[in-house]
Parts: sequence; C-alpha cells; structure tokens
Amino acid sequence: MPEHVVQRGILVGVDGSANSDAAVRWAAQEAAMRNVPLTVVHVASPLVGGWSAWEFAAAPPPEGFVEWQEAEANGVVADAARVAERSTADHRPLRINPDVVFSQVVPTLVDLTKEAQMIVVGRQGQGAFSSALLGSVSNALVHHAHCPVAVIHEDTGPAQSNAPVLVGVDGSTASELATAIAFEEAAFRGVDLVVLHSWSDHELSDFLGLQWSEMSATAHQTLVERLARWQERYPEITVQLVVVEDKPARHLVERSTSAQLVVVGSHGRGGFAGMHLGSVSTAVVHAVRAPVIVARQG
Repeated sequence: MPEHVVQRGILVGVDGSANSDAAVRWAAQEAAMRNVPLTVVHVASPLVGGWSAWEFAAAPPPEGFVEWQEAEANGVVADAARVAERSTADHRPLRINPDVVFSQVVPTLVDLTKEAQMIVVGRQGQGAFSSALLGSVSNALVHHAHCPVAVIHEDTGPAQSNAPVLVGVDGSTASELATAIAFEEAAFRGVDLVVLHSWSDHELSDFLGLQWSEMSATAHQTLVERLARWQERYPEITVQLVVVEDKPARHLVERSTSAQLVVVGSHGRGGFAGMHLGSVSTAVVHAVRAPVIVARQG
C-alpha cells in the first residue's frame, strides 16, 4: 500500500452538522478497527458570506474576516477530532490528522481521495455540504471519488455486534471490488456476510422455457464458483448466498434492516444491467439507513 495512503488512512469530510458528526464516529471506529490514521478534513470556500470573486478583487475583505474564517474552520476540525476521540475511547489511541483547506469543496475532496483508503461523509450536510437529498458533496463523491466512499446517515448508531455485512453482486468489475471490500469488512468485524445476487434475464428464460427454480439453481452455482477464492482467503467467514428475481435495489433495501453495513458497486451488469450509479447504487444510498460503502477506485 502506498505510504501516502497509509498516512491519510480513513478520510472523513466534516462541516459541523449532525450528519458530519455521525460520519466522524463511524470513520473513527473504522480507522481504529483497521489500525490506520484518521484524517479529519474541513474544506472551506475562501469566499463566503455573499462575497463574490469580483467583490474580493475590487476591495479587500473586511478587517478580521480572514482570521475569523480560519478560526471557524479550525474549530470545526477540532470539534470533529473530539467526537472521534470519544468514539474510540475503548480502543487503542487513534492517530488523528486534522486538515483545513480553503478551496472548492468537491474538487478538493475528490483529489484527496487519491491518497486515502476510504472517504467517509454524511448523507447530508450544511453549508457547502447541503442541497440535494443525498447532499451535493456525498453525491459527487459516490460518482467521482478515487477510493471507496462510505455514506453515513445522521441516525446511524452503534452497530449490532452480530449483525452481518450485506453486499450486492453481479459479476461486474465494480461488483468484484464490492465483494473484496465486503469480505474485508466482515473479517474486521468478525460477522457473517450476506451476498445477494439478482437475476433478471426474463426474456432469455422465456425463450429457453426455464422456470425460476432452474434459473435460481444455476445462478446460485455460478455465485458459489465466483466466491470460491474469497471464501478460501477468508475461511472464518460464514457466507449466506441469496439469489433473488429482479429488483436488486428493493431486495438490498429490505435486507439492509438486519445488516450493520451495506456494500454496493458503483455500477454493474447482469442482474444490475444498465443500472449505473443513477439507479441501484443511488437508490440504496438514498433509502438505506445503515452505513453504505460504494466501491470505487482510481
């Protein structure tokens, strides 16, 4: 693993909102579990409070404005660091790297993901982190980040220690990355893994005259073969295979209520055919209350 990735470890974007605090708590526990640093970053636009670039160019900012903005940004990061420390008080001491950047939020965070194992954000935020239902920043990251993105809901509480990890798979490259992440997360947590695959080739099944029981058995065997090397690598993990008919997002959302973490690919094929991040993955991130990791890589 590149040294700069180890140094960044788990990256969490903060803005002082309740969603941000939830993201910090989850990110801190993830970093402690992996025994890697936690980088707490607040990206603040240098032009706030209604000041435009033209206004700043035409006249200097009010006296003390820059100092006030820096103090505000440092306060956000300091508060987040305290949340992280409280969240991991029962673990080994957590190395926290505070970081404040004055720049455009989305491009900066996307660029920082090149140097992180994972980035963690709240589903919604305030200020620069708000706008859409998912949140402008979290939405941009699940589309453009260079590492896996964990999206955390404000109501996320401590995970049930025995609840499984849930992953949606379809045989695509993104699905393979999601599978790797899901096995790793289940191993870290010492819990079972539920692997869900959706079969939706109705036209083919009608043409061949296949019944659902036959399709299900075939899909199940294919899934067993695809997961064989992962089960060899993680023999301690109990894996439950679930093959469902069509509507993968609905099945993932329904099963997420009994999972402590859901992992999905950024896009896929097969059972997820044609459903890029605008459908299955986005539907899961929007609807699921549990933490969701979207498998991405640079």
